[in-house]
Amino acid sequence: MALDEQRDGDNVYTKDGITFVMNIELLNDAKPVVVDFMESDYGSGYAISSNLPKGGACGGSCTVC
Repeated sequence: MALDEQRDGDNVYTKDGITFVMNIELLNDAKPVVVDFMESDYGSGYAISSNLPKGGACGGSCTVC
């Protein structure tokens, strides 16, 4: 997740005053995409889940890179 501006080929969604921008091609590959705000004893932040295969910067051969 990153801060970005809308570009051609993006879909824009607004939920509870928060605007999300996602490339339509990525959305078609990843859907459904779920963005949840989580709070715990360790802090708070957003959790994103989708149907994209899990992987990392090392090509998906490890769980943490």
